[in-house]
Amino acid sequence: MYSAGSVIDEIRKRPLLRPLFFWIVGILLQICFPLQLASLAILLIIMIALVLSFVLHPQNNETLSYHNRWVWGVVFACIVVFLAIQMTGLAEQRLNNPQGPGFLFREAHNMQSRMVEKLGLLQLPDAGKSVLATITVNYRKAMTRELRNQFSITGVSHLLAVSGFHVGIVCAFVNAALSFFPRRGFVVHWMKYLATMLCVWAFTYITGLTTAAVRAAVMLTIYMTGRVLKRDPDKYNTLAGAAFCMLVYNPFYLFDVGFQLSFVAVFFILYLQPRLNRLIEIRNPVIATPWNVLTVTIAAQIGSGFLCFFYFGQSSMVFLFTNLFLSLLATILIPATLLWMIMPVWTPGMDLLRSVVETMTRCLMWIVDRFSSIPGATLSVRFDFFTLVFSYLCLTFILVYFRLRHYWMLFASLATLLLMLCWHLV
Repeated sequence: MYSAGSVIDEIRKRPLLRPLFFWIVGILLQICFPLQLASLAILLIIMIALVLSFVLHPQNNETLSYHNRWVWGVVFACIVVFLAIQMTGLAEQRLNNPQGPGFLFREAHNMQSRMVEKLGLLQLPDAGKSVLATITVNYRKAMTRELRNQFSITGVSHLLAVSGFHVGIVCAFVNAALSFFPRRGFVVHWMKYLATMLCVWAFTYITGLTTAAVRAAVMLTIYMTGRVLKRDPDKYNTLAGAAFCMLVYNPFYLFDVGFQLSFVAVFFILYLQPRLNRLIEIRNPVIATPWNVLTVTIAAQIGSGFLCFFYFGQSSMVFLFTNLFLSLLATILIPATLLWMIMPVWTPGMDLLRSVVETMTRCLMWIVDRFSSIPGATLSVRFDFFTLVFSYLCLTFILVYFRLRHYWMLFASLATLLLMLCWHLV
C-alpha cells in the first residue's frame, strides 16, 4: 500500500522532476502575466532578506541546518522560476522579431534535398516516394493532404512524423552494425558509444531537428551516457531531463503539439506498457515481440487519444490492426531506405536493396489504402480545453486506483465524469 510519504520518496528518486515543474510554472507565469521586472524584484528581495538574516543574527542563525533545508528549497524554486520567466521573455522577443532559418537549419534542408533526389531512381509512384522521403528524412514538400489523412485514419500518422520510433530504429541499426566489435574493453566501449551518439544526432540533424526527434535523441543520450558510466538511469528521470533541456533551449516548446503528444505518449508507454505486458505472460519470443508492439501501441493511444481529439478532432479505430504490421514493416524499411540514399549506386547489392525498398513500400501503401477506406475507421470527436482537462483528470484517478487500490479514487473519477457532463449541458 502506498502513502503520501512513499509518493514523496518516489519524487526524490527523480530529482529532475522538481526543476522541470518550477520551470513550467515560470513559463506559464510569463505567458499569463508578463513578470520579467517583477520577478527580478522579488528575487532580489528574497536574496537581501537571506543576507540580512546572516548578517544581523550570525550567532543564532540555523538557516543552514538540515531541519531548515526547506528554506533553501524555496530559494532554489524561486531562482528556477525567475530564470524560466526571463528565458520565456527573451523567447517572446525573438518571436516578435522573427529571423530566417539559421545556417545549420539551411544546411540540414539542403542535405535533405540531396538525399531525396536519389529516391527518383526507384520505380515507385509519387505517393510512395513522398512517403519514403517523409519517414526517413522528414522531407514533407511532396506530401499531400489526402495522403496524410489516409495515414491518420489508419492510425499510423506517427510514421510520418520523425520521432522516437525512428530514432530508436536508427540506434538499433547502428548497434547491430557495431556488434562485430568485441563486447569488452574500455576503449571499444567508448568508441561504440560515441559512434552511436554521432549517428543518432546526425540523423536528428538531417531530419530538421523536429521536436519529437530531439526529445528522443536527448533521452537516448542521457540513457546511454548513464549506461556507459555504469549507472542505471531512471526512465522517468530521463524523460524529465529531456523535457527540461528542451524547455530551457526553447520555452515555447511547451505549446508545441509535437512536444505535448511526444512526451504524453512516451510517459504512458513507460507507465502502462509494462503493466499491460504482465496481463498475459508470454515466454515464446516469436509471440512476445508482436505482443510488445501491441501493448506499446495501446499505451500510447490511451495517453495521446484525448490530445488527438483536442487538436485534430479524430482518432483512429483500426490502429490495433495496422500498427503491428506497419511498425514491423517500417522497422526494416526505414534503415533500408536510408542505406539506399547514402550508398553509391555502384555499390554491390544495391539492386537487391532497391528491390526490397520498392516491394516493402508498395506493401505499406497497399495496407494504408485498404484500411483507410473502411467505413467507420475513424472516430470524430472534438474536445474543448475543459473537456481535455477533465478527461485526463478522470484517467489519472483511474490509474491511481489501479496503483493504490483506494476505492475513493473511483468515486473521484465518476465525479469528474459527471462534472464534465454538466459542463457540456451548461
